[in-house]
Amino acid sequence: MSRSQTSRTRTLASRLLHVPLRLKVMAGVVVVTLAALTAFDVGVSITLRRYLTAQTDNNLQVALTVAEPTLNSLVSEGFPPAHPPRGIGARRAPGTGVGSPVLPGDFDIAFVPVHGPAVVLEMSTTPGIARRSLLMPPFLPKLLAKPGPHTVPAGRSGPVFRVLSARVPGGVLVVATSLSQVMTTANQAELIVALGSIAVVLLIGLGVFVVVRRGLRPIEAMARQADRITGGDLTDRVATHNPGTEVGRLGAALNGMLARIETSQQQMRRFFADASHELRTPLASLRANAQLYQQGAVQDPDEVDEVMDRIVLETRRMGRLVDDMLRLARLGQHPGQNQEPVDVTAVVTGCAERARVAGPARTWEARIAGGLTVTGDQELLRRAIDNMIMNVLVHTPADAVGSITASVSGDCVTIEVGDDGPGVPPDHLPHIFERFYRAGALPGTSGSGLGLAIAAEIASAHGGSTQAAQVTPHGLRVTLSLPVWAGSRSAPGLAATAGQATGPVTVTSVP
Repeated sequence: MSRSQTSRTRTLASRLLHVPLRLKVMAGVVVVTLAALTAFDVGVSITLRRYLTAQTDNNLQVALTVAEPTLNSLVSEGFPPAHPPRGIGARRAPGTGVGSPVLPGDFDIAFVPVHGPAVVLEMSTTPGIARRSLLMPPFLPKLLAKPGPHTVPAGRSGPVFRVLSARVPGGVLVVATSLSQVMTTANQAELIVALGSIAVVLLIGLGVFVVVRRGLRPIEAMARQADRITGGDLTDRVATHNPGTEVGRLGAALNGMLARIETSQQQMRRFFADASHELRTPLASLRANAQLYQQGAVQDPDEVDEVMDRIVLETRRMGRLVDDMLRLARLGQHPGQNQEPVDVTAVVTGCAERARVAGPARTWEARIAGGLTVTGDQELLRRAIDNMIMNVLVHTPADAVGSITASVSGDCVTIEVGDDGPGVPPDHLPHIFERFYRAGALPGTSGSGLGLAIAAEIASAHGGSTQAAQVTPHGLRVTLSLPVWAGSRSAPGLAATAGQATGPVTVTSVP
């Protein structure tokens, strides 16, 4: 294929891709209908021709059966004479009581003796043609070599005959009839069927065009509205239709998608605003301390050390904030994690021990079952539990009692971290897992408001969930649920112990 042909082919393909949907649907329906009707027409034509030919063969067999006894009687009387009799198949003459049997059609009958020329016994109403066809020597070997009906042309432009032969004493009896009527009937039937098929295709094409155009009109309107929304205000919505129809479901899906996009944009703007706000404080502190040093306002070595310590403290705070935001971004883009069995009992026990070290003045109660195993990333799960515990340390006073519980509930491993502190107002509970949300950190503590958001993202990445609920009479309980590892065999029990403020957290695993 030359380059020009390849270019034309690509251009044609490109144009076909930009054809409107209604034209594609109409063209597809018309092509399928045309193919089906063509196959139907061909089948009807072949079936009709076979049927008419079979009827002709039956008539030939009847004519042969009727003519054979008469020919046998004539042969026994010394047939063929110099002038053979006529009328083997003639109808009975009116008013007479004698005559030959009536033949079921217009036939040519000839007797071909073993020695001598063929003799025509009956002639059809088509003069001369049948006689020549029956007496032409080239067709006789074919008729005699293979029994059964044969189709024989009378000439290049002449009619076609159906011929049947049978051996009789002294030669072969040949019966023929013209297929002109059969051909005429079949041709007329084919013409009628073809014209009807063309009319059906045109009607179906017109009907499909009208129906598809009316059916796609709401979708086209939605497309125009979606184009306007894309280039303008995302708060706009497409027109709704009957929700029970495909168009209605499409409109509802588009509106839902637009609502989620709008919500995502709002959350992104709020996230950027909150991140900017969180970074502004340490940046302002860094700038102020650096300017004090540059302006020479601090000369004493102790003051310089204090300024440097504040700079290091704010730098670490910014580093933790940036790390948390980066971790959230990575969890949102790549939610997958290592698919390995994780010993949740050991992870929670380690987190409880670190909580005791981080808050030595606080009482922790640990209820950790043995043999808890899930599938996932151990480091991410440890970070989620640490964040839940850190939420207690940051948002509750030192005399509040914290609790850590790990157990099996159905097909999930449930990890609960609670406290008996001031708790969270009910209207704030739905926002507790949002980024940069803080229900009110205690004075002297630092928190970015990303800890529980990271825990929720880690739980979602492991196929789990997080919940927050109030504790009676006061306090907060945060629950992390994870699917149980499919290969877990042990049935863990629970043991409760209470760790004192200055002592280690004691965990008892009951099988």
